[in-house]
Amino acid sequence: MKYEVQLSTLARMTLYRASVRIALGFILALGALVAFAVGDTWDVTGARASGARLERMQRSPHWNTDHFRDVLPRHQAPFVEMSRQYFFGGSAHRNPEAPLPVLMRSAADFRAPPADPLTVTWLGHSTLLVEMDGHRLLVDPVWSERASPFTWAGPARFYPPPLPLSELPPIDAIIISHDHYDHLDASTVAALAQQTRAPFLVPLGVGAHLEHWGIAPERIVELDWWQEHRVGELALVATPARHFSGRSILMADKDATLWAGWAFIGPKHRVYYSGDTAMFPGFTDIGERLGPFDATLIECGAYSSLWADVHLGPEQAVTAHRMAQGGWLIPVHWGLFDLALHGWTEPIERVLVAARAQRVVVATPAPGQTLEVRGATPPESRWWPQVPWVPASEAPVTSSGLMASAVPAR
Repeated sequence: MKYEVQLSTLARMTLYRASVRIALGFILALGALVAFAVGDTWDVTGARASGARLERMQRSPHWNTDHFRDVLPRHQAPFVEMSRQYFFGGSAHRNPEAPLPVLMRSAADFRAPPADPLTVTWLGHSTLLVEMDGHRLLVDPVWSERASPFTWAGPARFYPPPLPLSELPPIDAIIISHDHYDHLDASTVAALAQQTRAPFLVPLGVGAHLEHWGIAPERIVELDWWQEHRVGELALVATPARHFSGRSILMADKDATLWAGWAFIGPKHRVYYSGDTAMFPGFTDIGERLGPFDATLIECGAYSSLWADVHLGPEQAVTAHRMAQGGWLIPVHWGLFDLALHGWTEPIERVLVAARAQRVVVATPAPGQTLEVRGATPPESRWWPQVPWVPASEAPVTSSGLMASAVPAR
């Protein structure tokens, strides 16, 4: 009996030691994974504003104690539910099943200096090359493989950049709407800092990220909403938007920098870029103060009823275009990354349906295509395949907090 007790005790001790070793191994593995993740994201996360930059941010009418406040309150589903839906739900058509007809471009295509006509080259998602009144603007440049803080995980591109970064023509200004990874790409910014002398125009606080990545302070122009900066004959105006900001994987810096749309105003042409935004009455103010616009570049993808106060969705994108007094609507923020639950072609299909109902002219450039914006009717271009999609009647997206009179119907 004594021997059996001793053996049982020995077995328990052995099991205990094995359990401890497994637990320690798990902790070490988890620690290594966290260390790897932190090391992989430490630099691309950027930096928090301090000193004179922070003091200027604190003087903004949109600053609230320790962060920027949105134009209207945001309501959304719990993070756990959004994550569950994103990783385990959604459409079966969130990614293309075959290669897409991308128009590959080179520096030779842009060798001539920009002429007077207004042209817009869509490079995918919200990356755009806008040529107007003798100037070239690069908008939200993202050339990385993933819209993510990680090089090994996160939404990957559906196709390579239509214009290699090394082939980029001379640029007069680089425009950033906000600090999310699908709009502010650290590696692209670092490359542009070496490749061009163009200034970076960003909302308040985003300059801290740029300086952290080696951009000289004199090349950074930070603006609050409605403030403008001149580049040659162009007035570049930061406009209000209903969104949020943050680059930390734990969202420790949520709303620590401002987000914005942009109006590009020249002697002959005007263009409005919405940035990322939900619906809000401010589109009317933008149109009345800075429009009418020859073209609007308005986000239409990555929407869901779970986060309807973060993005417009297709139907509200068309309405926002009308409120801003736009001519041609060129939908952006779709067709490159899987960032939501809908099928990858659904945003543009629903935009076209809403545009017909609201009598709006829509241009649909293929990735890499340059549009010359003039005349009443843009060239037809249906470059994406026929893929099943869900209409607005089955999956409506409507932002909260809107007065009926603030959003016109038609």
